[in-house]
Amino acid sequence: MRIKSLRRLALSGASALLLSCMAAPAHAQFGGIVYDPTNYSQNVLTAARTLEQINNQIKSLQNEAQSLINDAKNLASLPTSALAELQSQVRATQQLLSNAQRIAYSVQSIDEAFTKRYRGAPMSATDKALVDNARGRWEDTVAGLEDALKVQAGVVGNIEGSREAMDRIIGSSQSASGALQAAQAGNQLLALQARQLADLTAVVAAQGRAQALESAQRAAAQDQAREQLRRFLTPGTGYQPTAVQMFHR
Repeated sequence: MRIKSLRRLALSGASALLLSCMAAPAHAQFGGIVYDPTNYSQNVLTAARTLEQINNQIKSLQNEAQSLINDAKNLASLPTSALAELQSQVRATQQLLSNAQRIAYSVQSIDEAFTKRYRGAPMSATDKALVDNARGRWEDTVAGLEDALKVQAGVVGNIEGSREAMDRIIGSSQSASGALQAAQAGNQLLALQARQLADLTAVVAAQGRAQALESAQRAAAQDQAREQLRRFLTPGTGYQPTAVQMFHR
């Protein structure tokens, strides 16, 4: 509105200047009206140049105003953010991993469990200890498989959230009005990709843990079977007959 008013004011000033030039005194007179063609043409040329200068100033102001508008658009922030939702999904996956049963994702926990139940059947262990260790290894394997299934279920549950977040981010990027909004939309898409990679890492880790426990169980079971076979074949005192009373008087 200011630019239009300025243009009208400039046109009015140029017209007034042209009329004043046309009314300037000259050497020829007719009926009280003075007219000098040379002076008249010079005044018209001066008025035209003045009007051109005013038009150039108006265009310059318009360009500056448009530049300010573009700068404001480039500095505007994206109204949509999926960061909180993505962080919540990552925390949920981390919680599933931290709830690992029996043998946690810890070097110390793994070392303690393998020292106790997996690293060979000691010759001095009792039969009860061998049976207890075998059952403990079986429970470790079952727990690992269960944990892997839970992580996989959690990651599958995040797929719908990923789709919704991607729809919002893409919609915001397509309607972005400036460079900042477009860059923020791109950053959020990268955050979504990072969360998906984190889910994939969790699935691979959980599945690898379950497979490792299953393989360790088989290796420990083979070692324990050899120890039990050795005990069975080791010569002992043999069978000693004892008196058995079948009936009570």
